[in-house]
Amino acid sequence: MKLSDLANALGCQLIGDGDVEITGVEGMEQASPSELTFLANPKYAHKAKHTQAAAILVTEPVRDATVFSLISKNPYLDFARALEFFYQPPRPAPGIHPLACVAASAEIGENASIGPFVSVGARVHIGRNAILHPHVVIYEGAEIGDDFLAHSHAAVREFCRIGNRVTLQNGVVVGGDGFGFAKRADGSHHKIVQSGVTVIEDDVKLDNQIQIGHNVRIGAHTAIAGCVGISGSTTIGARCMIGGMAGIAGHLEICDGVAVLGLSMVSRSITTPLLAEGCVTSR
Repeated sequence: MKLSDLANALGCQLIGDGDVEITGVEGMEQASPSELTFLANPKYAHKAKHTQAAAILVTEPVRDATVFSLISKNPYLDFARALEFFYQPPRPAPGIHPLACVAASAEIGENASIGPFVSVGARVHIGRNAILHPHVVIYEGAEIGDDFLAHSHAAVREFCRIGNRVTLQNGVVVGGDGFGFAKRADGSHHKIVQSGVTVIEDDVKLDNQIQIGHNVRIGAHTAIAGCVGISGSTTIGARCMIGGMAGIAGHLEICDGVAVLGLSMVSRSITTPLLAEGCVTSR
């Protein structure tokens, strides 16, 4: 792909030879003379002078560098967009595999791909362009929007509602049992029925081995890393980022735009956008 064509596709200003052929994208230290790289953090600007890349995405031209420049308002985002021109993950062919089990009452949108050993329960609704990889389980009554992607061993529990363009990585459980019990006088436990419905809005991305309890609500454009546990009846706002192995207690309210660092424990509501780290203990 010519550098000029790539610049036009990304909406970037080109400074340099537009006829240079670009074969891929790579980090500054690993890039070859036919690849595009990027500079998102100014403190690494000195590395740009030594990169072997053909061109670099930057907010302003790099001084004393031989590399050509693509001027971008957001080099990291445009680098991610450029990657899509050179690599697309394989997409399974549309259709329902003969080894899948799909209830007769389930409604599956057009252009869906449902792999072997997938189980889709009664009265499930799934929108257009869904991809369900092998061993995905969708429980009874779940409602899922368009462009849904579920990797192997992801599970969506009964009656959960999921928006458009949601991705579930391997081992994600949506709407898992809240594990609630009431103690009897003799100290034994009486199981509390988990009747709340989990709601995940549009463009949410969930990493592997996440458990989301019943009656949880997750706002649009939120990304949650691996091994996070979210207890029941908690609401997480839009555009949040939850780091790996963080734990979030039940019945909390987390507002829009909160970032929780990995290994944090959130046990109180958060009402102001902030970077939460360490162990939050007060309610």
